[in-house]
Amino acid sequence: MPELSYKPDGSTLKNFLKSDHFFRGIRGPVGSGKSVACCIEIFRRALQQQKNQNGVRKSRWAVIRNTNPQLKTTTIKTWLDWFPEQEWGHFRWSVPYTHYIKKGDIDCEVIFLALDRPEDIKKLLSLELTGVWVNEAREVPKSIIDACTMRVGRFPSMRDGGASWYGVFCDTNAPEEDHWWPIMAGDVPVPDHISREEALMLVKPDNWSFYTQPSGMDEKREKDGTLTGYTDSKNAENKNNLTPKYYNNIIKGKTKGWIDVYVLNKLGSIEEGKPVYPSFKQEVHIAKENLMPINHLPIYVGIDFGLTPAAVFGQKNVLGKWHILHELVCFDMGAVRFAELLKSDITRLFRGIDVEIYGDPAGDFRAQTDEKTPFQILRNSGLRASPAPSNDISLRIESVENALNRMVDGQAAFLLDNRCLNLKKGFNGGYHYRRIQTSGDRYDEKPFKNRYSHVHDALQYMMMGAGEGRALTYGKGNAKPTVVNTKWNIFDQQKPRKRKSWNIFNING
Repeated sequence: MPELSYKPDGSTLKNFLKSDHFFRGIRGPVGSGKSVACCIEIFRRALQQQKNQNGVRKSRWAVIRNTNPQLKTTTIKTWLDWFPEQEWGHFRWSVPYTHYIKKGDIDCEVIFLALDRPEDIKKLLSLELTGVWVNEAREVPKSIIDACTMRVGRFPSMRDGGASWYGVFCDTNAPEEDHWWPIMAGDVPVPDHISREEALMLVKPDNWSFYTQPSGMDEKREKDGTLTGYTDSKNAENKNNLTPKYYNNIIKGKTKGWIDVYVLNKLGSIEEGKPVYPSFKQEVHIAKENLMPINHLPIYVGIDFGLTPAAVFGQKNVLGKWHILHELVCFDMGAVRFAELLKSDITRLFRGIDVEIYGDPAGDFRAQTDEKTPFQILRNSGLRASPAPSNDISLRIESVENALNRMVDGQAAFLLDNRCLNLKKGFNGGYHYRRIQTSGDRYDEKPFKNRYSHVHDALQYMMMGAGEGRALTYGKGNAKPTVVNTKWNIFDQQKPRKRKSWNIFNING
């Protein structure tokens, strides 16, 4: 048998390999040795398989990656670096790619599958396997993981002695905060938009374990929290197998978001394009502790309508300092159901506090499916809402940008609760201008419509409704805005009523 020498460099890698849990996941920065550890784990478990009646240790494994190019250029390459074909046996380069290892008493079959072909997914669902390695699990939905758990422990058959160990193990770089991995690992709470049934599926079973490797580098900051650079981490794993200054070299020319995910092992996303809010600084504008509502200040709510409705809840003190307290983000949901959830959140989180609601001015238009506008639907649910002063995207963005750039008593005038995951990811690049496919750095004039744009639209409506964009909308003079009532009737005149904030708990009907 060819000689194979491997020693895990780091306590997290060692603990990951020592575990016999049915499911194991290891998350770490690039270069931390996690993929190599998974390669070794396949072979180690193959060695530990009990011999059958013929004295052969039989096992069959599947290795999963989300796309075929990544499977060939990354996953298979790493595998063959440790188990080269000329030493360990024939590698079949037709789909499904398969390595047949028959050395000594070992009979090990390793099948490599990508998930960008329907036939490959069908192949996975029909395989009888000992175990599965999912490479870069942040790119794989939870449903695939669940499918993998149903295919392991089926080879070798019980007539042939059964599997000595079976299960699923995964590696990944840091995923997004609402990915199934950090939710099940207990790193983040379950998002509000996830149904109760989905939430139950994200509870970590007793036979599942997650391992998080240390950062590859440490941040250098001033006393005020300003980021000044990075230094090599003393706790980084797999350093003995990396070239000198490995991390120092790979961070050159990279964005902070990229460094956070791939080097610091922080949860987050890497977005292409130009961020809408360049003034946003996570270390400045994200609250260190959970923000709580102040009872004597009104709650302002901004709403973006549509099939992906969103609401943002915030408070503004007399000095103009904003606390963004809560977000409600829904998908594929009509206005009636959304109004119910909105009312429920107000009742649950802001009981006894006055509420002012501002929505997308386009919500005054009637829906095609019925004769009611979103504002009327809200009103029928006991929620009074007004259109935001303007729908001009430049003014809306500027109203938020002004708050981001303002200081109050030496502190940022805009503070976001860390639990507002969609807003936070939007600020960190998810809400962006898409690059135009031409030479040079040219971008669209309007933000790209994606999962983060709706909640940021809601934020803008909230801030403009609360007066943040008043100077921008109406100028800096003393002129007051003119409100035009399109349903005004000369024969049905009423004295104008002064608008005031309202309390959901004092509404009748």
